[in-house]
Amino acid sequence: NVEMSVELITPIALEIGQRFAIREGGRTVGAGAIVTIAE
Repeated sequence: NVEMSVELITPIALEIGQRFAIREGGRTVGAGAIVTIAE
């Protein structure tokens, strides 16, 4: 398990509990869920 903070290049609507995938070069290299949103 990893805890990380990410700053997005483009603003996007996010919700707590929303799942996401991190992709690089067409491959999924990570996945997770949003647990908090820091403004």
